[in-house]
Amino acid sequence: MHRRGVIAGAMLALIGRSLLVQLLLLKLGRDVRKLNAGDYSSLLDAYAEDIVLHFNDGGHRWAGDWVGKAGVARFLQNFTAARIRGEIKGIATSGPLWALTLWVRFDDHADAPDGTRLYENQTVLVLRTKRGKVVEQHDFYLDTGRILDFDHKLSDLGVAPVPKPS
Repeated sequence: MHRRGVIAGAMLALIGRSLLVQLLLLKLGRDVRKLNAGDYSSLLDAYAEDIVLHFNDGGHRWAGDWVGKAGVARFLQNFTAARIRGEIKGIATSGPLWALTLWVRFDDHADAPDGTRLYENQTVLVLRTKRGKVVEQHDFYLDTGRILDFDHKLSDLGVAPVPKPS
């Protein structure tokens, strides 16, 4: 009888984790659709006040660490000003509910006003949470050279970067 209880408990845990991933996909998918439309407010609400977003270095407007909600808001302002559109391709989680780590596959692209594709890339976002809020995020891009090239194109189009808060 004990063995059946262990198996039933393991099955419930697997089902619970699967439901969690599906709920996270729904929420993040809704937040990304809003972000793609230029509204990053619901995405920003998911971050803790002391969030640190680490982005690959490389001499472009997104490079470096973005600290606090004000920093992440500026990062997202640069994202929306560049007309970047993204899509979640997959998600994986580990850890307990109160301290999850999420790995999110996120593909993005941006087009010029005339429809010409300016940029396209693939990334993995690693998010660490505490009590339901993101406290740390690392963005790992497949090709950081594409971002630098895109940043130059944005400057040529007159899209000025939003600086980090002082």
